Amino acid sequence: MAGDRRSVAGFAGTGVLLVALGAAVWGTDTVLRAPLSAAFTPVLLVLGEHLVLALYAVPAVVLGWREISTLDAPRWGALIVVGWGGSAVATILFTTGLFAAFEAGAGSVNTVLLLQQTQPLFAITAAAVVLGERLTAIYAPIFAVAAFGAYLLAFGDLIGEPGGLLSPFTQVGRARLEFALAALGAAALWGTSTAMGRYLGGRLSFPTLTGARFLTALPLLLVWAAVAVPDAAGSFSGGLAEPQVARNLVLLAVFPGLLGLLVYYRGLRSTPASYATLAELAYPATGVTLNWLLLGEPLTVAQGVGVVLVVGAIVAMNRVKSGVRQRGVRVERLSEEG
Repeated sequence: MAGDRRSVAGFAGTGVLLVALGAAVWGTDTVLRAPLSAAFTPVLLVLGEHLVLALYAVPAVVLGWREISTLDAPRWGALIVVGWGGSAVATILFTTGLFAAFEAGAGSVNTVLLLQQTQPLFAITAAAVVLGERLTAIYAPIFAVAAFGAYLLAFGDLIGEPGGLLSPFTQVGRARLEFALAALGAAALWGTSTAMGRYLGGRLSFPTLTGARFLTALPLLLVWAAVAVPDAAGSFSGGLAEPQVARNLVLLAVFPGLLGLLVYYRGLRSTPASYATLAELAYPATGVTLNWLLLGEPLTVAQGVGVVLVVGAIVAMNRVKSGVRQRGVRVERLSEEG
């Protein structure tokens, strides 16, 4: 029995390390993505990523077609939400916010990065609304704490300005507001995509779901680029003229885009949610460190406080959910024994 417990603990420990490794790989995204603002529009950059990712997606979908063919209409709808919302629109919003923040400087890139810590809140909300998962009474106050943390991440450095806590709404410029809202929009779509991915997880293996996610996004991105970007093909090929740009695009797609995702979800399969939440701190830790070293982006005190509030709220929420599940298991066992 003790040996079994040790083997389970070891398996879970490996899972935590994989979650942290995947999250750390995600942390390289901003330093690879932000400098590409000079070569591509957000839509063209995200399209370029997905063209590279198609090298993985097409074989994955072909090999997993038997799984995909079993999907019913609601799950096809969920797959479209994951592909169009999570892979296409969310990445465009994140890139739009990041490009604007990169131009603004002074910690703005970290704002876009750190606001992604709110994704689990949107995932839990989407699971309650779409999947019918029950929320406990404590969810509302925890969400309020996290919302204030997100406020500090976006606007906390302006609190000292005239107007106090409301100063962002009187002092913030339009560009600041736009990139913060774009980052939150990306977090909301990625969080919702996580909930839809859980819904699909019972039918699709993760490699198949990942390939279907990327491939489903591609037609939308092609149409979007053709409509929104004049001479999209010429602009895209022109952006690739410099070898360094092409290299960074491939690195962006392969590492944070694909490998980080695969490693993270491989670890998540054997990792309790509360442990995974802590391991995911490797994402902001890596991102903020690289942003400081390579982009000269400082972390403000307000952003640090905001991170603590958001992460603390998510850890508390996971503990509440774990407690509910454990009580449910005990009740089921008692009813079986009775």
